[in-house]
Order: sequence, then structure tokens, then C-alpha cells
Amino acid sequence: MKLGIVMDPISGINIKKDSSFAMLLAAQKRGWDIHYMEQKDLFINNDVPMANLQSLKVAENPQQWFTLSDARTQELSSLDIILMRKDPPFDLEYIYSTYILEHAERLGSMVVNSPAALRNVNEKFFITHFPDCIAPTQVSRDMGVLLDFVAQHENTIIKPLDGMGGQGIFRVNASDPNTKVILETITKNETSYVMAQKYLPEISAGDKRILLINGEPVPVRPRKNPC
Repeated sequence: MKLGIVMDPISGINIKKDSSFAMLLAAQKRGWDIHYMEQKDLFINNDVPMANLQSLKVAENPQQWFTLSDARTQELSSLDIILMRKDPPFDLEYIYSTYILEHAERLGSMVVNSPAALRNVNEKFFITHFPDCIAPTQVSRDMGVLLDFVAQHENTIIKPLDGMGGQGIFRVNASDPNTKVILETITKNETSYVMAQKYLPEISAGDKRILLINGEPVPVRPRKNPC
């Protein structure tokens, strides 16, 4: 199998907790050829999706966890599978990348996740389809609406819809004199939607991720600590 991965610079990841790195290790153990690219390496020639690819080797070594070959230009359809693992922000550049990957999908490569799904299923917003499983949640950019939500729930989490890794997240309450300023800043003066959620104290005990394949939860064995 020829596996391609679109990701942020591999030199900057934390291998102890990076799920893309875990996938790469698993693919390598299966003897798959791994081909690395960043978002800037994608391009399209007429209707042919291309990329500047580098062969990649990975290792559970916190001092030297990757080795890359020289770059070469190649058609994306030469890859059996392409993992789209670029972190947010989910901006226009991200959307343009999914357009290129959609051409690779059309030509027979399996793109994971599907480019159309990446555009349609926002990581934050999609939870609103499951109201019974989430804390009280509101998505708005209107100051009055958001302030009413904060007043109703007291301790509230405010987060951008396009962030990740805890970036740009605020905890506010109705009595905090900075709440209005925070809302003005995070909504960019009511021009950007944000998500407000009731704060759950249980988060102090940590969070959990459940991996599903075909709707079934998958038991995950803890990885060995490379340190």
C-alpha cells in the first residue's frame, strides 16, 4: 500500500500524543510506503491533482522521530490512501486543499476523511446534531444573545469554531467585568460565530476520546512511552 499524509510540519509534533504519528507507526509496521506532504505541497495541473512528496520513515524516538527523502513531484492518484490530517484553522486555504483532494478521490485514491465530509462536518458545530449528548450549547456572533447565555449558565466556555488544541478558549461568567470585552474580541466585533457552552466541572478529571469504526467502539491499548 502507498499511503500519503497531508499534515502540519512533522518536526513540530508531540509524538507522545499525536494521533497522526500513531497512524504512521501502524502503517510502517505493516510495511506500507509512506509519503509525506504539507498543505503547501498540493497543487493541480488542469484536472490532475499533484503534490511534492517526500518518502517518510518514523521511529518512537523523542530525539529523532522521522526521516524524510528529497522531494519529488508526483500525481496524487498514484497513492492508494491519502490521510488529510492538517490541523485547523479551517479557512479558505483548507477548503481549496479539499478541492484538490477531491480530484484525487475521483481518480481512485481513498481520501480519509472524505473532502466533502471535511467541509460539511465542522469539528465543533457537528455536535449540535446530538443535543442529548452535549452540555447546553449555543452558536452565535450576537453579543446580546451570548451575554444572555452567559447570564443563564454563569460559568461558560467560549470558543472559536475553527480552532484546535485549546487555542482561543475563554472561561467567563456573568460577574466578570471583562466578559463583554472577551466576547467582542472573540467574535471580532460580532463578525465571527463562536460556540458558548455551559462549563462542566468534571473536565478537571480529564477527557476521553471514543474511536468508532462502523459505529462500534474500538478498544485501544495504551502506547508505550517512548521516553
